[in-house]
Order: sequence, then C-alpha cells, then structure tokens
Amino acid sequence: MKSVRLPNEGDQMFLTDAGFETWMLFKEGFEMPHFAAFPLLRSTRARAAVREYFEPLFDLARQHNAGFVLDTNTWRASPDWGPLLGFDPDDLAKINAEAVESVKVLRDTMGHGVNTLINGVVGPRGDGYDPKTIMTAQEAQDYHSFQIGVFARSKVDMISALTITNIPEAIGVANAAAEFGIPCVISFTLETDGCLPTGEKLSDAIAQADANTIIKPAYYMINCAHPDHFSHIAAEGGGWINRLGGLRANASRMSHAELDNSEELDDGNPVELGQQYADMKAIFPAMNVFGGCCGTDHRHVAQICGALNPAT
Repeated sequence: MKSVRLPNEGDQMFLTDAGFETWMLFKEGFEMPHFAAFPLLRSTRARAAVREYFEPLFDLARQHNAGFVLDTNTWRASPDWGPLLGFDPDDLAKINAEAVESVKVLRDTMGHGVNTLINGVVGPRGDGYDPKTIMTAQEAQDYHSFQIGVFARSKVDMISALTITNIPEAIGVANAAAEFGIPCVISFTLETDGCLPTGEKLSDAIAQADANTIIKPAYYMINCAHPDHFSHIAAEGGGWINRLGGLRANASRMSHAELDNSEELDDGNPVELGQQYADMKAIFPAMNVFGGCCGTDHRHVAQICGALNPAT
C-alpha cells in the first residue's frame, strides 16, 4: 500500500461526513432495511443523491483548509448482515469493492485541493446499540477479516470501525487490520453515562485495546453519542485522553433506546453542537477529525468548522 499521512500524524483538521444514513433515510426518503446503506450503491437515483450530499462537505473542507476522511458506505456490509439483505458472500465481496471504487470517484471528481483519505468502514457484527452477544477477540478477528481483506485488496488508505460497543470486538478488528497491513481506527459508541454499552469505561476500553492488539490502533474516536453524555469522563485524567483523535457526535441528546424507537429525526441545534465540539477539543486536545452521526448534516458540520476554526 502507498504511504499516507494519517490525521494523527499532523496538525491539519480533517472532516468526515455527518449522519449519512439518517440523511438518506429521513431527508431523501430511501428505504434502508437494517439501516444498511450499501445496497444503495446499485441505485442510480441513490448514487446521484450521494454526490449531491458530499459536494458541500468537500466545499467546507476546502474553505477551512481541512483534509477529508472519506468513508465507504459499508457499515452493514459484513457476513452476518449481507444475507439478511439478499447478498451472498461473493456478491458481498463485490459490493464492498464497489463501495471503495465509488468513493475514489468522489475523491477524484470533488476533492480537488483536499487531502482526502479513502476510509473502509466496518460496523459491529451485532446491533450498534445493544451488544447481545460478545465475541472473543479471535472470533471478532476472524469475522471482520472478510470485509477488511476486501478493503486491503481495494487499496484503501485506512479502515475505521464505527459504533463499536465492546472491547473484544475492537481488539479483533484492530488485529485483522494489522494482519492485512492497514492502519486502523476504532470508534466506540457510549451510553448516556459515558460508558460503553457493555458497561466499561472508555479509558479502560482504550487501555485494554492498546495492550492486546498486534499493532495499536492509530487513534480512537467516539461516535453516536451526544457531547452531554461523555464530557464528564475527561475528569478521570490519564494518557488515554491523548489517544482520542476524533469525534462524530449525534445531534440528539436521546439515548440509544430512544433513538432506536424514534420515527422522526431529531436534528438538535447545529449552533449549540458546534460550540460543544469546540469545548470537546479543549478537553481532548488530540482530536482533529470531526464529523457527525445520527441527525447531523451539512449545517452541523459548517457550525463545527466555524467553532473550531473561526479564522477561515
């Protein structure tokens, strides 16, 4: 693989997308069984909506001299979820590869002047909110190797595991990435008390993952939680704080259970969220990758950029 400079290896701010799935579901009206975006890759109308979605995000990156971590829409494109959506293993491998090619096209057509990294996205094997069954780290490595192997052959710059609910799965993903020689980012989701859905503190999750992986993740992130849910955890102190490299918060203060049962999109307050990101940057100074999760959109990212980088 080519040598790339990851966000944690420099001072440049990087953006990501924001609430892509909730945007496509609630704003664009696409059906997304099992909250899976990857089948939309084979819809002409959806591909046009994707291009329309990403164009203003690239514009924001240029405006604020930011890089861009460009995700594949593959959070659900793994072996347990594929068959539920009508994809056998061969077709699942093909559509993961297609997802990489599709974002490379976005980079080449929209990303002029933007330092863009192609990011293969891995999701949890189970529910992103409720980890009913916990794998061993080895089981997680074996499971996620299918998708990460496709990403390796497709020459992504990095992989990110988003909305990870438990420590063994984080370790397994990181070890699978190490096996294929791909830089890895682990993004944990947190409950309203600031802990993982399995009850562990984020500080312990990071420490255990760092201690039990073949190659440590490049950095860690938090996603699918509101800043009010975890701002207090920095008071613990410790070196783990400097391992947090990014944030993709929800617009809503709802719990995961409330979000799961909501039939309307809660897009929160973009101005308030932007200021909260600036507050989080002060608390977690190593963070330099910023985007959004459920309920966020271009308005939120614009406010986040303005609060973090007001001089541009």
